[in-house]
Amino acid sequence: MLTAEEIARYQRHLALHGFGLAAQEKLKAGKVLVVGAGGLGCPALLYLAAAGVGRILVVDSDRVESSNLQRQVLYTEEDIGQSKAEAAARRLHALNSLIDVVAVADRLGRDNALDLIRASDVVIDGSDNFATRYLVNDACVMVDRPFVYGAIQGFDGQLSVFNWRGGPTYRCLFPSPPPAELAPNCAQAGVLGVLPGIVGTWQAGEAIKILAGVGEPLSGKLLLWNALTMNVQSVRLAADPKSRPICELPADGDSATCSSASLEIEASELRSLMGMGDVQLLDVREDWERAADAIVPSRHIPLGQFDQPLAEDVLEGLRADRPIIVYCAAGVRSLHAVTILRERFGFHGARSLRGGMHAWRATD
Repeated sequence: MLTAEEIARYQRHLALHGFGLAAQEKLKAGKVLVVGAGGLGCPALLYLAAAGVGRILVVDSDRVESSNLQRQVLYTEEDIGQSKAEAAARRLHALNSLIDVVAVADRLGRDNALDLIRASDVVIDGSDNFATRYLVNDACVMVDRPFVYGAIQGFDGQLSVFNWRGGPTYRCLFPSPPPAELAPNCAQAGVLGVLPGIVGTWQAGEAIKILAGVGEPLSGKLLLWNALTMNVQSVRLAADPKSRPICELPADGDSATCSSASLEIEASELRSLMGMGDVQLLDVREDWERAADAIVPSRHIPLGQFDQPLAEDVLEGLRADRPIIVYCAAGVRSLHAVTILRERFGFHGARSLRGGMHAWRATD
């Protein structure tokens, strides 16, 4: 039952025809897991907390960076360097002290996904990589939980609800991940700052509808929205029975990045190699990214130069008989570069830094 304080706080919901006291009590009893406290997660978290969802779990292993503030509206300049999950929890508690907010300053992985999702009624996926999306999908299918999907890039956003009462899953839309070179993240492709605010708010709306038992969740449909034209499309999705027989979770990272262990190297292993001095480092980011931060010493060849007619000249000086480690911001472009180096230029020992500069900074 709602307390007098909650009745006063949520009176606009209570007065809303088609929502009312019963729906608000369901929100109070509801539990939502938000995976990622970034561009999508921030607005979703704000509106879930404001609406009175009783228990919110925030999972994110990253720390706040200055570049986040362009779109991640939960944070201030004072939060730079702090855990996103913990900073988000503090802000949500300040917004609504009547709810329970749990910060999990860790990444969602094979070891904790089932427990975290099983403890929730609805999952909001605010991640920015395919590996996590497939992990969320498969875990939700295994424990029968709906998840609200959102994705953004550039000026375009997507929204849907998967695994809702036998409806389509994420694997019905994308049975397998795209090649790494076709899956840039926001750090590489850029994103209009307001875009995740809008899509993340829509995600919160879908979660609230599911918890409160009102309206019709966006199951069996994919909403496509372009911020430049304000064009909105709704595409119907059919459930594929082959997407449901899932008996175990994929290995961390493998299902979405299409990467192989032989193609990647962890930041800790790279530090050991550098300590021995027998490694060639190659930065494939853009000039402005390298100016902000770089691993020193390293050679700089932006990925776009790999496809030029004189690419062999650009790569001159790299030795095939020594380890070559390629890095970028998050490990997507570098993995593509490694594929080119191996297949076109014979650098069969080239490997990509898993997680890129983000992972490298985390091991400082």
